[in-house]
Amino acid sequence: MARPTQPGAEPYYVRWRHPVAPGALEPERKTCMPKQATKFTCQQCGYESAKWMGRCPDCGAWNTLVEAPPEPARRAAPAALSVESVTPVPLPEVSAVPAARRATGSDELDRVLGGGLTAGSLALIGGEPGIGKSTIMLMVAGHIARSGADALYITAEESPQQVKLRAERLGVMEPRLYLLPATEVEAIVEVIERQRPALVVVDSIQTVSTSQVSSSPGSVSQVRECALQLMRVAKRTHTPVCLIGHVTKEGSVAGPRTLEHMVDVVLYLEGERFHTYRLARGVKNRFGATNEVGVFEMRGDGMVDVPNPSGLFLSESRGQATGSAVVVSMEGTRPLLVETQALVTPTVFGAPRQTATGFDRNRLQMLLAVLIKRAGLGLGSQDVYVNVAGGFELNEPAVDLAVAVAIASNFLERRVTPDLALVGEVGLGGELRAVPRLAQRVREAAKLGFHKIIAPPARGGGAPSDESQRIEGIRTLYAPTLSAAIEMALESG
Repeated sequence: MARPTQPGAEPYYVRWRHPVAPGALEPERKTCMPKQATKFTCQQCGYESAKWMGRCPDCGAWNTLVEAPPEPARRAAPAALSVESVTPVPLPEVSAVPAARRATGSDELDRVLGGGLTAGSLALIGGEPGIGKSTIMLMVAGHIARSGADALYITAEESPQQVKLRAERLGVMEPRLYLLPATEVEAIVEVIERQRPALVVVDSIQTVSTSQVSSSPGSVSQVRECALQLMRVAKRTHTPVCLIGHVTKEGSVAGPRTLEHMVDVVLYLEGERFHTYRLARGVKNRFGATNEVGVFEMRGDGMVDVPNPSGLFLSESRGQATGSAVVVSMEGTRPLLVETQALVTPTVFGAPRQTATGFDRNRLQMLLAVLIKRAGLGLGSQDVYVNVAGGFELNEPAVDLAVAVAIASNFLERRVTPDLALVGEVGLGGELRAVPRLAQRVREAAKLGFHKIIAPPARGGGAPSDESQRIEGIRTLYAPTLSAAIEMALESG
């Protein structure tokens, strides 16, 4: 092997096959091309690495790094903007125009959205397969078309014939509802700019691709670029665009987390697959309150609103057995009455077990420690099981008191008063901490026939002098500690 030494010579290697005789052909030259570099991209957060790793160092997800070829050269930068378009404007001189909203035909969905679809907004609807994402969005598109405006439904995942079969079942056969079987985002953007519909539904964002990115549909770069182009056309044409997204086994929308940061609204459809009730939970909303919840019932003719969701999570046999307590939980701006159930049994094998369904397990372990230390209950050798009725999930700290009282009720074999509701956050010292919107919680409990509610005292101590004491038909009892609340809530043995 010999390497050329001339200045500026081409970097190649010369391989001699045999000794060269005078006047023979020149030796064969072989140029060693550099190996094409590849990278590994995390399918959750978009982190890039030169080598494969089992766990992403950025988001901590396992087995999400996928090998991808290097992206082609970036597109040419747009022409320089004019000076007038980049001149900053003082805040008082900005014209504040109220965002126009359009009703979806569902009061529950309008509640979660903050009053309806906002013009120019980009919404992301996520959920498990079969939860009802396509069903509810097809019903919304049908309502928009029925009201006299055009609605565009992008069937990127299904054929138009499949969507028509679902539309016939739902009774959505409107002539102003248009189906577009396209997977190229450039074609979708062109149709939106030409037709200017009142609503665009993309089903789903993981199947849409762009020719400007060489990776396969559903990858990080494809999802990010397609969402960016759809966001631009939504702002430019003032058209609300709804993206349907898949959900991973961890419960988050498939694709990079930047997708949730790009959109204006993020909704999740939740519910047990074998139950008929669905929950639409708002995780992000730039035009309304977050953590709002809408309750639907899945029927043969579509998703139907549930006007009184508190009745779903209250069993008719509550109060007849020990280990059952009712809590008034706030989901966004709506109070919901939910039944919590607890079962305490002696431990048979090894260490005691603590299992929770619909409630945080770490929070449950903290409540058990407080019950053992502050309330004197011998739960150290007991298995504890906690369940939230109806498949609902309770994330608010104000539900601590109801869970603790349900555990104490089953352990002591003393029933909770049937017409009693509870609300309160439990501290590590065994004290009850104040909760927000107590009057609204008390009013909701009174509507459903509850006559008493146990709540923590005001922050300064003593009974708060607010409107919660003046609500007719219900009596508010104030307990300073968990032990006092247990004695007030349980019937005498």
